[in-house]
Amino acid sequence: MTSALPGLPALPTLPAGYTVSTDPDRLDLTTVHRWLSEESYWALGRTREKQEAAVAGSLNFGLYEDASGAQVGYARVVTDRATFAWLCDVFIADDRRGQGLGHALVAAVREHLAPFGLRRTMLATADAHEVYARLGFAPLEHPEKWMTLGAQ
Repeated sequence: MTSALPGLPALPTLPAGYTVSTDPDRLDLTTVHRWLSEESYWALGRTREKQEAAVAGSLNFGLYEDASGAQVGYARVVTDRATFAWLCDVFIADDRRGQGLGHALVAAVREHLAPFGLRRTMLATADAHEVYARLGFAPLEHPEKWMTLGAQ
């Protein structure tokens, strides 16, 4: 376990046999769209066009099995690469869950963002608070200061 960010928990290393890449050409956009539009609770029904626009405007992370080259996970970050980031669309293929891959993928995202010196990285989750807490994420200290425009 290592961490490039002082004061934050050490991070797990990616399990042997897996690689994280930010190369957009490696993304299996058909699989990512199916995962998110059919299997996630937050993006059900998202159109392929909407997903491709989201990918085009974001920093994308694919998790790949080395032996087959198959994509087994995905995460997306919306960021200005200077002050702020929003981590979203974190997904691990159903048959790969329970192996620590989601934890390791988010750890890799956190370390990739570290050199940017971001003031804040946000995310929202309905069911994985403990996973993100182990990586240093915490509830908003003053949620009453935050507002949203759009669907809640």
